[in-house]
Amino acid sequence: MAASKILGNKNTLLKVIILGDGGVGKSCLMNRFVNNQFDDHSFHTIGVEFLNKEMRIKNESFTLQIWDTAGQERFKSLRTPFYRGSDICMLTFSLDDIASFRNIAMWRNEFLNYAGIKDGNKFPFIVVANKVDIDKREVSEAEAQSWCVENGNLPYVETSAKDAINVDYAFNLAVDIWTKFEDAMDNQGIYQDDTIKLQNQVPNKSTPCCNVKKCFAKKIQN
Repeated sequence: MAASKILGNKNTLLKVIILGDGGVGKSCLMNRFVNNQFDDHSFHTIGVEFLNKEMRIKNESFTLQIWDTAGQERFKSLRTPFYRGSDICMLTFSLDDIASFRNIAMWRNEFLNYAGIKDGNKFPFIVVANKVDIDKREVSEAEAQSWCVENGNLPYVETSAKDAINVDYAFNLAVDIWTKFEDAMDNQGIYQDDTIKLQNQVPNKSTPCCNVKKCFAKKIQN
């Protein structure tokens, strides 16, 4: 895992990847969590976008770098290079779209492959079912819970980006799960984090976003 700890402020930077089919509400979840906003007419993500969010859990400070990935197959070559170095993966589907639920296994396998993770049981996944506000659902809670149990007892949360239901809880739970994974690996002596000394390095917040956009523009033009 690629978590970075800034010693001076005791702040942990976590890279969070949101995966799932197009249209399940990944961008809406990210924007609700980061900006507390919801746009019912938002466009599909092209490639990858990210936002930062600072938060505190159990007296610890975290900065989440949240990456929203395009769900369409034609954007696979744009999103997969960003899987490496991730600390948390949120597998997302929509409760009114059973196909998106059936595809979360594919998304999990794609992530493990391109992130270079050999054992999926040793990585913090969380399953997020969005659009719990809808009147008619195609996936029952029992069915989703059963899949999570069969695939490593993955944590499961039902959310609504539109009505701000359980969105904050989902991201807080994801960080809590990462903390438990980190503690477990520390106890096994196999986890090594990247330490940044604040006095020696000042992060440039504008550079990553600028470079990402230029990269996508070039690839789309080609």
